[in-house]
Order: sequence, then structure tokens, then C-alpha cells
Amino acid sequence: MKKIAIYGKGGIGKSTTVSNLSAALARRGLKVMQIGCDPKADSTKGLTGGQPITSVLDVLKVKKTRSTLDDLVVEGDLGVLCVEAGGPTPGIGCAGRGIISAFDRLEELDAWGRLRPDVVLFDVLGDVVCGGFAMPMRKGYADEVAIVSSGEMMALYAAHNIANALANFATRGYARLAGVIQNSRNIADEDELVRRAAAEIKTRVLGIIPRCDLVQQAEDQGRTVVACFPDSQQAAVYHELTRLLVPDITAPASGRPHLAALS
Repeated sequence: MKKIAIYGKGGIGKSTTVSNLSAALARRGLKVMQIGCDPKADSTKGLTGGQPITSVLDVLKVKKTRSTLDDLVVEGDLGVLCVEAGGPTPGIGCAGRGIISAFDRLEELDAWGRLRPDVVLFDVLGDVVCGGFAMPMRKGYADEVAIVSSGEMMALYAAHNIANALANFATRGYARLAGVIQNSRNIADEDELVRRAAAEIKTRVLGIIPRCDLVQQAEDQGRTVVACFPDSQQAAVYHELTRLLVPDITAPASGRPHLAALS
């Protein structure tokens, strides 16, 4: 099992990127779990027909210790297993607490052991890298961190903060920085700006996602580019990124449990 946390500034297109990566990995025959770590709980909408799923935090408010994997995990497009940590009512409570509570409950239910995904992608808000938002970096969760950024100043600023947090946690055995994924906004000299920023934080640019109208067309249908336009050049970009992030996993022939079998 490979576990990757993907961080980035809010609004940078991180969830769209993660959902397309999940879909591309699923196309390779891999069993994928995507865990949204944002209070908005909208990471997986591109895999569920645009419909939000009930967050772990909302389930726990009602069912508490009676909650099951069937309550927390929804099978989305191409068989991707979708989870949303959720968060408190805006302005009330700690947003990071939703992530902590969700991870605690998933561990109690042995979600990774019972569902046995080949790849787990954590979609994490990167504007704040503290408390619950740093949890996916911790030992036992993600093996690697990838940062989604454009060439815009605030996106690069967030990328530096995320990289600094990882550097501060290095002695604790936290996840390592795999690189930067450029989600292009077509600003002047963008490729060079991102390349220089990656060099400053001692990492590489994993790949460049071009700006493309197909992304919005797919989102209008509540789906990913990989699912809607599988033969497009844009879908090929996401497929190539998965080969860089997850180069060494092949789909097992059989024997993995389905979500319905665990309910």
C-alpha cells in the first residue's frame, strides 16, 4: 500500500487534481481510497456525480462508536473509495479536529487493513499546516507529500510553508517531500517560477498540468476528466503523473474485499 498526502493552497485546484489522479490510478486497475481533509468536505465530489457525501465528523455526531465503515466510506466513480473528514460549523470549534477524529475512527475500524487499498490519497488543505492538518504527514499515515501549486505568489508561499513544516518534522520520521505538481494558471513565466520555487525547497517539479477547458466541462457533470474524456491529452497528463507518483504497484489478480462485503 502506498499513501500520499497532497497539499496545496485553497482554491489552487488541488481536489480536482487529486480526484483525477484517483481516477487514473483506478483505470490502472488499482484499488484507491481518497480521503478529503478539508472542513468543506468537497474533495470527492468529482467522483460522486457532484453529490457531497456525509462526512465522518457528521456521522460521528449521530452514531459515535456505532458507526461502521459502510457509514464512513462511499464507493465512487471507477470504484474509488471516498471519505470526507469534515469539520465543525464555520466559526465554531477547531477545523483540524475533524481530521483527527476521522483518522482515529478509521483506525479503530481498521479501515486500511479491512479494505486493503493499493493507494491512499489524502487531499489536505495547505493554507494551515498545524494540528489536524499536519496529521497526514505523520508517521504511519502518508509515506510521501506532493504539493500542488501554480506560479501565483500565494500558492508558492503556501508551498514553502508546507515544505518547511515537513523539514521541521524530518527528525520524527514523517513523510518525505516527493515534489511539486504545477497546476497551471497561464501566468507569465509560470514554468520557470515554479521550477525555481521547487529548487528553493530542494525538490523537483513532478509534472505540469496545463490549463484546459475539459476540466470545467467534466466538473459540470460532477466527474473527472479521466472518466469523461479518457482519450484526451489532459487525461494522459494525469495518467503520466500517477506513473511518477506510484510507479511500482501493479493490480493484484483478485482476493480484495469489496466495500459491500464489509457492511
